[in-house]
Amino acid sequence: MTELRLYMAQRLTALIMAPLVIGHIAVMIYAVQGGLSAGEILGRTRGSLFWALFYGSFVAAVSIHATIGIRTILSEWAGLRGTLLNGVCIGLCAVLLVMGGRAVMAVTFA
Repeated sequence: MTELRLYMAQRLTALIMAPLVIGHIAVMIYAVQGGLSAGEILGRTRGSLFWALFYGSFVAAVSIHATIGIRTILSEWAGLRGTLLNGVCIGLCAVLLVMGGRAVMAVTFA
């Protein structure tokens, strides 16, 4: 049952990430073609709740999605099982969430 839930969670996070990736790429193309500097981009994202939610959602979805994938690899290649496997993956997800959250905060609220 746990494996089915993880499988479904990974598919759900993929569905969430798809439009966010497309949106991110579209914004990057717009910024590059518009000749915006890093300072100008940061000037537009600072204090923006929209961008904080956009990239915060992106970070959350990627953190969960990647952790589930790495969990499968650790199980198959390293032979980790049970509590050790779950603990390593929960720790990895926490690290990804913290690092991504710090990046989002730096771009939107620092």
